[in-house]
Amino acid sequence: MIKGRIKSLSGNIATIEFLGYSPKIHEMATLENDRTVQIEILKSAGRDQYFGLVYSGVDKINKGKKVIATGLPFEIPVGRELLGHVINIFGENDGGPVKTKEKRSIFHNSPSVLSAHPPIEIEETGIKAIDFFCPILRGGKTGLFGGAGVGKTILLTEIIHNVVVLAGSKSSCVFTGVGERIREGQELYESLKNNQVLPQVAMVFGQMGENAAIRFRTAFSGVTIGEYLRDEERQDVLFFIDNIFRFAQAGYELSTLMNSIPSEGGYQPDLTSEMADFHERLVSTDQASMTTVETIFIPSDDVTDPAVQEVFPYLDTNVILSRKVYQEGRFPAIDLLSSTSSGLGADIVGETHEKVLRVAQGILKKASSLERIVSLVGEGELSSADKVIYKRAGIIKNYMTQNFFVAEHQTGKKGNFIKRQKTVADVKDIVEGKYDAKDPGEFLYIGNVK
Repeated sequence: MIKGRIKSLSGNIATIEFLGYSPKIHEMATLENDRTVQIEILKSAGRDQYFGLVYSGVDKINKGKKVIATGLPFEIPVGRELLGHVINIFGENDGGPVKTKEKRSIFHNSPSVLSAHPPIEIEETGIKAIDFFCPILRGGKTGLFGGAGVGKTILLTEIIHNVVVLAGSKSSCVFTGVGERIREGQELYESLKNNQVLPQVAMVFGQMGENAAIRFRTAFSGVTIGEYLRDEERQDVLFFIDNIFRFAQAGYELSTLMNSIPSEGGYQPDLTSEMADFHERLVSTDQASMTTVETIFIPSDDVTDPAVQEVFPYLDTNVILSRKVYQEGRFPAIDLLSSTSSGLGADIVGETHEKVLRVAQGILKKASSLERIVSLVGEGELSSADKVIYKRAGIIKNYMTQNFFVAEHQTGKKGNFIKRQKTVADVKDIVEGKYDAKDPGEFLYIGNVK
């Protein structure tokens, strides 16, 4: 039995001394006289000393206490038995640990390049603005970017509702709540339960009230469960995470406690590798697909924030939520020109969709350049051709508004699920001038044109 000794404690970081023994990185340790205290060896803190990530029992630790190295990594229960349960990062719910046939370390290498499959098929969400301007790829990664209060979580919840409940997806789902409000998790749980799809969803939470160590590892616990379902159960997986920025934020808090020299942007120096360790595991393989949708909080609406920028390289689809659009009363508040997807080629969405999209984007860009003129002298001063463009842009933007199923109890308006082909046909009619005689206000929250 290998024993060490606590040298110091700072927040959730304990400095542990092991004489004559070098523990492995990610090895778990516990107090000699209290096995409920769980500590993960994180990295070296100097000669014979190591930083330990304390998950539970911080109040039971003090200088000089003896620590036992277990020789085991951080493991969680995995398997289909977790579907239908809400658990913490240790695989526990209110009744204690969920019983499964197997446990697995939350630290794994990503699949090899040869076994990874690129996404080539659209996952329809029934949300017009997403399916038309920035479609989600089945087996790909999608990011929902936005500042505080612009609708990231409700958009994510609507995607879950539409794909799992309405579209009847048979994929197993893993929802990972990292550092967000538990109220939102409770609402999602009730929604899934009421729609009788909870048995195909596993939910892992490390909400904002938890310590930084738990919030930091919740993302890895979630992806480990998803990997097992993909690789061992051969199940297509829908992986949802809210919010990946909180993962970066928790790592920053822990890095500060370890007195690490921050990067130029102020975040932890290993932010890039932390993001890579997580995202590189979220891939589709020759065994099954894994479709990922994650929300990314933009602090102070500054998209150049280093934590936000670190996420972009891993995504196939970027859905940008705009405060300006939100303030104009158009929901979902998606910036139609800034949002992009790698699935917008004719070989994936079809030739008609691609052609109509390019025309619509051209109209919106031209109208954007005319907005300053309109704000200064009014729409009446535009040329006849510019008036037509400006009006069509207004119709397109209003048409992309939509009532959500998950917000019915708040708005009192029934939600809409619009097929992608119907959206393409409607926008085609708009850009061809079929509705030029109509007022743009008539297109707000109408579902499809009919």
